[in-house]
Amino acid sequence: MESNKGLTKVDLIFEKVDAREALTKAFKMTNDEIIQQILESGLKGRGGAGFPTGLKWKYTAAEKEPVKYIVCNADEGEPGTFKDREILDRVAYKVYGGMAIAGKAINAKEGIVYLRGEYRFLLPKLMKELETFHKMIGEIGFDFRIKYCLGSGAYICGEESALFESIQGERGEPRNKPPYPTTSGVYGKPTSINNVETLVTAMMIIQHGAKRYTQLGTKDSRGSKVFSVSGDTPTPGIFELELGMSVQNFVTEFGDGDTKAVQVGGASGFCVPRKKFNETIIGFEGVPTGGSMKLFNSSRSMYNVLHNYLDFFAEESCGQCTPCRVGCQQLLKGVEKVKKGEAKSTYLNELTKLADTMKIASKCGLGQSVGNAFKSIVENFREEIIY
Repeated sequence: MESNKGLTKVDLIFEKVDAREALTKAFKMTNDEIIQQILESGLKGRGGAGFPTGLKWKYTAAEKEPVKYIVCNADEGEPGTFKDREILDRVAYKVYGGMAIAGKAINAKEGIVYLRGEYRFLLPKLMKELETFHKMIGEIGFDFRIKYCLGSGAYICGEESALFESIQGERGEPRNKPPYPTTSGVYGKPTSINNVETLVTAMMIIQHGAKRYTQLGTKDSRGSKVFSVSGDTPTPGIFELELGMSVQNFVTEFGDGDTKAVQVGGASGFCVPRKKFNETIIGFEGVPTGGSMKLFNSSRSMYNVLHNYLDFFAEESCGQCTPCRVGCQQLLKGVEKVKKGEAKSTYLNELTKLADTMKIASKCGLGQSVGNAFKSIVENFREEIIY
C-alpha cells in the first residue's frame, strides 16, 4: 500500500485564534450540533488509541447522570513524546477551550487536567492562563470550571482508568472494563477523557468547520498531527504534519541520509525498517502514533534499542496482572540470553509467542502493546539480536 500524500506541514494546532470569538460561536450551538461537527470531521483520539472523539462525546452525553466530567490526559509519559508539553506551553487556552466545548457537548460543568508530574514547572504559567480563561467564559455566560491534578511519574497512569484512580487518590492501577469511562469514569461518573491535542483539535474544528478539516489527511486518518521528532535527525523538534504520508516521505524530510529504522509511536509503537518505508503509511490505515517519531541510523544497535524498551516496560508495569508483570521480565531476560549465546536463536520464536499471549491476556494497554516494538524489531533486525 502506497500513500499519495507527500509531507505537508500544517499550522492548525498552533495557529493563533480569538478564543472569545471561537467559544462564543461554540456556545451558541446546541450540544448535538457540536457533537455532529466532531463526528463529521472524523477526528480520532490523538493520544494514539484513535477512538472516534465524536462517538466518545455522544456516548457520554447520552448518560442521564447529572454529574459528568471532562478529563484532559496530559500525562505525557511515552518515551520520545514531548508534543503535549509544547501545546500546553504555547496554546494552553486552546486546551481549556476544547475542554469547555466538550463540557457543553456532554453537559459537564467540571474539567480536570491530569498533568504529568515532570511538567510541574509549567504550572504557574498554566494557572495564570486558566484564571484568565475562567473569567472569559464567565463573561460569555458559560458555567464551566477546570482544575489541575498532578501525576507522580508513573507511566501506567497514562492509561485512562489508572489515571482516574490516581485523581481519586488511589494507587494508579487499571480497572476492569466494562464499565467504560463514558458510563463510569472518574468518581464513578460518566467521563470523557481526551488527549491534550485532541481537545485543541476539537476547538479548531468548531472554529473552522468540519468540512475544512476533512480536506486534510486521508479517508481513514483525517486532519493533521503534531509529531515529536528525535533520534538521528538534523532537525529534531515539534512539527505539525498532515496525516497519510509514507514513512519514506517522513525520512526524506527528517532523516540524516542513513536512516535504517523509524520507531513510530514510542516504546509501545512499531519499528519500521528501511525496506518498508515506502509501503508504510503514518496514520490509522498504517501505523498510528501518539506523536513520537524516533529515527535510528546505521550506528545504532537495534538490540540495545529493544533492550531499552523492554527494561522500561519491566520497570513501569504496575504488576497487577500476571501476563504483563511476568511477561515483561521474561522478554527482557530472554533477549539477554539470546544475545549472550545462552539460548539458541530459535528461542526468539518462543518469546514472540509470549508477546502474542501478552497482547491477548494483559489487562491494559501497557502489556498489550509490549509486543509491538518487540515483534517488529525481532522480525526485521533479528541478525542484530542473535549472538
